Amino acid sequence: MNAPLPDPTAHMAGYSRRLQDALNAFDWDRVRPLAEAVRACWANRRQVFLCGNGGSAANAIHLANDFIYGIAKGNGAGLRAIALPANSAVITCLANDVGYDQIFSAQLEVQGNEGDILILLSGSGNSPNILKAIEQARTMKIRTFAILGYSGGAAKNMADTAIHFPVDDMQISEDLQLMVGHMIMQWLTMNPLQRV
Repeated sequence: MNAPLPDPTAHMAGYSRRLQDALNAFDWDRVRPLAEAVRACWANRRQVFLCGNGGSAANAIHLANDFIYGIAKGNGAGLRAIALPANSAVITCLANDVGYDQIFSAQLEVQGNEGDILILLSGSGNSPNILKAIEQARTMKIRTFAILGYSGGAAKNMADTAIHFPVDDMQISEDLQLMVGHMIMQWLTMNPLQRV
């Protein structure tokens, strides 16, 4: 006879508690530099690049959509945002020809400029393609912001600004990435540009 399944309601309540604990323990002033840098890019028509792997890649694409179109509603113009995981043709070309570890850095080299910013989304902070993107950004004077979980990995010390949630849970780490992005998006919509 099979053992009874664990109670899904109890699991969901526990998940909710862990997420709430991470939110309550965080010093939200640490997100201020990212919010201000994104707004400066918006004001100066600079670009915001986002990257990540797996669920973090999906979050990068989601947030690029929010920055391009979400903040444009009622504000006239959105932010120039590019999700580096979004183009499957480019990703597979670079992975095949130069290596998966360069799928983001090679795109940044072509499309980025001094004064842009790069937002890295990673649970572990140790993915080689994330670390190479940080290195490439540094050579181009592109500021880097990493939203990280777990220990923060190597990216925690390599990025210009690390927004680190020390949670050992990939799904909660990914939830927090999206939440930070949504918080910034809403803050931008409440603080529209006064363009002439």
